Amino acid sequence: MGDGGQLVRVELRAVRVDLQSNTPVLLLQETPGRRTLAIFVGAPEATAIAYAVQGVEVPRPMTHDLICNVLLALSAELEQVVVTELVEATYFAELHLRRGEEPIVVSCRPSDAVAVALRSGAPIFVSASLMDAEGVELELDDEDDDDDEDDLGEVPEVADELVGQFRAFLDTIDPEDFTS
Repeated sequence: MGDGGQLVRVELRAVRVDLQSNTPVLLLQETPGRRTLAIFVGAPEATAIAYAVQGVEVPRPMTHDLICNVLLALSAELEQVVVTELVEATYFAELHLRRGEEPIVVSCRPSDAVAVALRSGAPIFVSASLMDAEGVELELDDEDDDDDEDDLGEVPEVADELVGQFRAFLDTIDPEDFTS
């Protein structure tokens, strides 16, 4: 990080769908503060995050639950996640782990970092230089109705809708579609 490692604490304030692109977006808001970083994610990732926010129990571990289980089995702790940079329209993040006295940093997608952080209770940060460059001042509250975005405050309904869309997509493909 070119900002000397300075970090801004954020929290997941909302998962929304951008109506123009019909793409889910995470809104990470500075705490305290109003600067917000918007990160577009896929529907399955948004669903995983929505499940974590709502504490939805699934019969078998999802990928992010598996990551938490692996960390536990390896006696490693997730200390924090950091959204580090934006390169050519792609955000990058890191999982900051500790195993005994050994710090371990693992590169990952921001959606995965947020999903794991929510499941483990780890804090979420954004590099200060990234927040300075990409953060926008937003006033987010429960009654915020923006014309360009659909508020997904009702996360269970959104999760069901996203899962439904993903299942509909899966119904349209055949295994042969992925062979050369």
